[in-house]
Amino acid sequence: MPQGRLLFVSDLHLDRAAPLATEAFLSFLRDEVAGSAGLYILGDLFESWIGDDDDDAERRRICEGLRRLTGAGVPCRVQHGNRDFLLGAGFAARTGCELLPDPFVLETPARRIVLSHGDALCTRDVAYQRFRRVVRRRGVQRFWRALPLALRRGLAARLRGRSRMHTRALPAELMDVTDAAVETLLRETDADLLVHGHTHRPGVHPHQVNGRERTRIVLGDWYEQGSVLELDALGAPALRTLSFPTPPANTPGGHA
Repeated sequence: MPQGRLLFVSDLHLDRAAPLATEAFLSFLRDEVAGSAGLYILGDLFESWIGDDDDDAERRRICEGLRRLTGAGVPCRVQHGNRDFLLGAGFAARTGCELLPDPFVLETPARRIVLSHGDALCTRDVAYQRFRRVVRRRGVQRFWRALPLALRRGLAARLRGRSRMHTRALPAELMDVTDAAVETLLRETDADLLVHGHTHRPGVHPHQVNGRERTRIVLGDWYEQGSVLELDALGAPALRTLSFPTPPANTPGGHA
């Protein structure tokens, strides 16, 4: 049962195409998380993760930043997102992070919290839910990991392109969570608070479940600015944004 200030982020989508997001995240680890009781990353830490043997220099740098954090005694816990569901034991060993199931119930002195990436709550997107079930199968993941690294990189790029096309073609309401899925999760876990990401629509939402007021907090993405939820030692939540560093002249500043 953690005590003290806890921090939660999601949907950082870190990648070499977004150097400002990487710099902001590494600064965040150094300047804010280092003095906290722990960090929870609720999926999509990376824009893609093709396997724990990925030797990409930018991902290695991010993993080293996480290892410095956990090596200093600050726990970091990570859930899988829809972009980095292949994070495995190798990633945990490289970073010192603990991989969490989705959903995960967190007990604090002040409240009972359920954490999720959030993609499983978007039940109106039937095609995505079907895809999600397939790629989370162990046999499919074993087959993927057995492919050569260069082939996996190329296939991952194609899949990201298809994902963008699918997202652009869908009405916005189909890509959001459904009240029924949210309330079922809150009921089954008996949580006071649900924290998730995925939808890139930061906000605070009330839900009435079993005659009791519950709260859902949605974390934003890190495309233009950082999104952070802070819970103080008394359990009071504060959802806020972080500014990215000013880019040097002629340096790309956002995600491609």
